[in-house]
Amino acid sequence: MDIPESDRIKHRQINFRDLHPERNDARTAADFLAAVDGVLAAEPQTPILLNISYDLTRTCLQELEDALDELGLHLDNGLLFRLRRGLYYYTEDTFRENAGFKRDSNCTKRVFAKRYKTLEHGCRDQRPEHWRRYL
Repeated sequence: MDIPESDRIKHRQINFRDLHPERNDARTAADFLAAVDGVLAAEPQTPILLNISYDLTRTCLQELEDALDELGLHLDNGLLFRLRRGLYYYTEDTFRENAGFKRDSNCTKRVFAKRYKTLEHGCRDQRPEHWRRYL
């Protein structure tokens, strides 16, 4: 099925809460989302406002915001933002269902697993594979 680019590519704004004057959530989110499959552009406009463009056939706003929430960033939950977010979730979910795309519920898990593999930490098992399975 050939979907026009104007329907596939979405341009949204993600607002963060201004909890601390030194905080720059939009920059942190942009750096994190740059590695996510389906995100075309993530540019901070202000320290608490992020402009994002993504391909709806690969990811949706709800998956991206869930990943940011798990990262520990605080989304703005004012009434207007919650209403707008709910409308975007509904329309994108309906579009994906009608287009025949399955919702990948472990997208955020894959993002964090990819990031976990690249970090240096002491949580790797140094034993050979056959020793790890031995009881």
